[in-house]
Amino acid sequence: MLPAPLMKKRKFNVAVAGVTGAVGQEMLRVLEARRFPVDQLIPLASKRSAGKRIGFKGNRYTVRELTKDSFAEVDIALFSAGGGISKEYAPAAAAAGAVVVDNSSAFRMDKTVPLVVPEINGADVKKHRGIIANPNCSTIITLMALNPLHQAFGVKRIFASTYQAVSGSGAQGIIELEQQVKALARGRQVKTEVYPHQIAFNALPHVDAFLDNGYTKEEMKLENEGRKIMHHARFKASSTCVRIPVYRAHSISVNAEFTKPVTVAAARRVLKKAPGLDLVDDVKKNLYPLALDMAEQDNCAVGRIRKDCAMKNGLSFWVVGDQILKGAALNAVQIAELVAKG
Repeated sequence: MLPAPLMKKRKFNVAVAGVTGAVGQEMLRVLEARRFPVDQLIPLASKRSAGKRIGFKGNRYTVRELTKDSFAEVDIALFSAGGGISKEYAPAAAAAGAVVVDNSSAFRMDKTVPLVVPEINGADVKKHRGIIANPNCSTIITLMALNPLHQAFGVKRIFASTYQAVSGSGAQGIIELEQQVKALARGRQVKTEVYPHQIAFNALPHVDAFLDNGYTKEEMKLENEGRKIMHHARFKASSTCVRIPVYRAHSISVNAEFTKPVTVAAARRVLKKAPGLDLVDDVKKNLYPLALDMAEQDNCAVGRIRKDCAMKNGLSFWVVGDQILKGAALNAVQIAELVAKG
């Protein structure tokens, strides 16, 4: 259960750790856009970024260095500074009385830490012991379409291919793509630093580190996190994650097998009612979700819905979402809103 003082508050002291990064900046924009009841904002970052000025709700704030003593009188702490930083500082924040919403992978598979997508398992927030984990971006976007179908038809397994934007690698991924495109346009050689191969005009089937089973860490997250979020221990997912030269928004192709018979019409009815999800599915008019259209959009979108011709009770679909928003900052703020409601 939430600490009693939090449940009685109407305004909250909110810390944002990693505030100068892309997701941290997006968290500030989402907090402001959704009118989250912030009393005091505590902007935190590394020693290198301390002293910088950031804007929030028309005011300017000086970024403070993140330390274990940064969380006195903090009610909610949003973390987006990497797994190592979260492991080091999130427990200190929780010990100081803050509720941590962590965007890294540090606590996602910890059995004592809820892993939450508010539209799917928001009630799990109440089980927290001071830390709540934000799922992987591709997992969130996929489940926004898959879970409503699971609730109606019972998903057994999926085969998925992700097409992930370079912003998923942080600001340096965007910079590398921009620099490579400019270099190629001028007939110059490209430099590769963020990715092992040229990303411009290419597709890299390599997101995160490879494991002994041949999958990458990113590819295993969909199965492992999906089981926890959907409370579905037997859920199976075989994924291939691909980095593509798109700035923002991830796209996922999903082939799903269900325990119950499913029709396209029935699936559309279910998906049309799903919160946080837009149905964009009229191939006769060339209407289907596009990364360009979904960039900077709160909702995810699903389309290309059709019977899977290779599986019994199978369905194929295409789902797209902004991985910085619903895949990270927006989902974290939605979790904070549940914490604030108690």
